[in-house]
Amino acid sequence: MEEKMSWAVSDAVDYKGFPADRSKTGGWVPAALILGIEICERLSTMGIAVNLVTYLGGTMHLPSSTSANTVTDFMGTSFLLCLLGGFLADSFLGRYRTIAIFALIQTLGTAMLAMSTKLPRLRPPPCQPARPCEQADGLQMGILYLALYLVALGTGGLKSSVSGFGTDQFDDKDEKEKAQMAYFFNRFFLFISVGTLTAVTVLVYVQDEVGRSIAYGACSVAMLVAILVFLSGTRRYRYKKCSGSPIVQIMQVVAASNKKRGLEAPYDAGCLYEDGPEGSRIHHTDQFLCLDKAAIVAEGDFVKGVHNSAPNPWKLCSVTRVEEVKMMIRLLPVWATTIIFWTTYAQMITFSVEQASTMERSIGSFQIPAGSLTVFFVAAIMITLAVYDRFIMPVWKKWKGKPGFSHLQRIAIGLFLSTLGMSAAAITERKRLSVAASVGHDNATLPVSVFLLIPQFFLVGSGEAFIYTGQLDFFITQSPKGMKTMSTGLFLTTLSLGFFVSSFLVSVVKKVTGTSAGQGWLADNINYGRLDCFYGLLTVLSLVNFVVYLVCAAWYKPQNPKPTMQMEKIGNGSSMEEKV
Repeated sequence: MEEKMSWAVSDAVDYKGFPADRSKTGGWVPAALILGIEICERLSTMGIAVNLVTYLGGTMHLPSSTSANTVTDFMGTSFLLCLLGGFLADSFLGRYRTIAIFALIQTLGTAMLAMSTKLPRLRPPPCQPARPCEQADGLQMGILYLALYLVALGTGGLKSSVSGFGTDQFDDKDEKEKAQMAYFFNRFFLFISVGTLTAVTVLVYVQDEVGRSIAYGACSVAMLVAILVFLSGTRRYRYKKCSGSPIVQIMQVVAASNKKRGLEAPYDAGCLYEDGPEGSRIHHTDQFLCLDKAAIVAEGDFVKGVHNSAPNPWKLCSVTRVEEVKMMIRLLPVWATTIIFWTTYAQMITFSVEQASTMERSIGSFQIPAGSLTVFFVAAIMITLAVYDRFIMPVWKKWKGKPGFSHLQRIAIGLFLSTLGMSAAAITERKRLSVAASVGHDNATLPVSVFLLIPQFFLVGSGEAFIYTGQLDFFITQSPKGMKTMSTGLFLTTLSLGFFVSSFLVSVVKKVTGTSAGQGWLADNINYGRLDCFYGLLTVLSLVNFVVYLVCAAWYKPQNPKPTMQMEKIGNGSSMEEKV
């Protein structure tokens, strides 16, 4: 019997609900099927985002700042909805069903977007030389927004579960599989980069030279194929059972500690309530001691007259449950100080694309689409990952005995590189504006090479390679097991808030520096604006944020689930009930 059970993964089941057989489920093959659907998600989302600003300005005739905010609001909502996807996955659907359902929603969104860009009635007429351009009306923008936010809803559901479901295919209690999981994070981001690279090259070219409806239709077909491939692995996947909503669990701890705020916490932490199996308990810590009161046993916490009754979770929580909430709270300072990176990232797919559209982009007779300049951004990510994987990790392991930089170190490197990237962007924009002033602001194409934008794309791209893998590793490995999907959603909200902060800054700067004639730092025509000052503002904010992050990283104390000798005084709920 013991030999048979050694083949079973302790906390996973197969598609029939039986203990997962290690030899028949999980591993790299199922993980690759999951990564395939992530490629298509990136292809759709980034294929829309990186070139949407040119469509909004050139076809829908929206002002520059409005176009930029529409893109950042779309991306921000996509990642904010990851919280909804995470909640549904943890509480009701599970990760497998969540991925399948929201992938279909995203397919529907890209199909509707293909329709909205194909039908002439759903866009305004082209500009006429003697008349001002007619902006898109309410119906046209309404159909466009409906399509975009269906895509955003699909993206939110997918992103919250794909990485978690991928790591479910590896058993962290098995040393070999645990090592494979460490490499999974880099492979996961590499697949994201492949999808993004295809989007900013092939898909953007098809949008500009063949037709947007064809490009978006191809995204729908690709996602349908990916869904079929994903479903083909149903028998091979390992599944984790829904553990209930972590949000409810957090609220229970907060409510119980608030009700007992007047009680005195015991000097010995071993007197606090604990009912979990010894091997999965989390030892008590001295941070956020006010929450410990949720684990103080008081009269009325148990149902009287019932043998071995469970406590009311809104009145009494175990030490392990309290420590899980503490673990989530400890993530928040790091979470907050990574938001600004994604604000700088937002500039790479909005104003940097607008910069590129005004610069010389020809190579011989071929003109590079403005949206395709982000290929340098993606190339920087892939080069950085390759160098880190093949050179830095082996050297670091020989020198320090660790397989690469820690998650907090990678986040720090990413924040620093993004600060340099914004500084480079300000310098480049200053050069572009000087050329515009010398030859005339109304020139459609300035005699300055678009390749001057490479430093800002490369620095921010390299920063993303470090910060994305660092954040993903940090939020998954440092969160409680039952809250991993929620913590992934929490990580992805940094992207969401980064885009929303970008929209907020653009609106504030536009209002403070703008004029009735459409001028200011963020003018309707960026040749008349001072985008370099806006980039300079982001450089200062990024530098201040980097210093704050270093303080937060030094404060952070990791927590690992371990048995604690302090809890051995109380074996289970029934023994404690006898003390009441």
